[in-house]
Amino acid sequence: MHAITLAIADVARSAEFYRALLGVEGSGVIGTEYAATETDAGGTTAMFTLDDGLIVSVYGRDDLAKDSGVQPGTSPSSTIGHFVDSRAAADAFLERARAAGATMLAAPYTRPWGMYSGFFQDPDGHLWEVVANPGGGDPADAQPSDTE
Repeated sequence: MHAITLAIADVARSAEFYRALLGVEGSGVIGTEYAATETDAGGTTAMFTLDDGLIVSVYGRDDLAKDSGVQPGTSPSSTIGHFVDSRAAADAFLERARAAGATMLAAPYTRPWGMYSGFFQDPDGHLWEVVANPGGGDPADAQPSDTE
């Protein structure tokens, strides 16, 4: 596991809280240029990399529901993120999850900002996201799109 994403009501408010709580610099907010539509998730999120490399991310509840493909009318509260080096590795991990009994959600796809990911739920309903970032590097290293 490389990341925990918390579904929240207000990215800016939560980013401010977690920045203060975790003692990190900068806003952490990225992706504001990717606006949500009625059917597609937006890209606005805030990501903070902790000293041990774990990424704590906050993402709007409605966007996470759209992005993950969970059932309409439900809203996930968090995701567990697993990062891999390639699309093929993401597909292989997703297939391993399916074979192990995971509930597969929306088919994996490439986000407008370049990351390829897919979602599944474990037997207890915990939401996982498998992410390949072919642009390279840690998603939290992306440049914030607002003023730090």
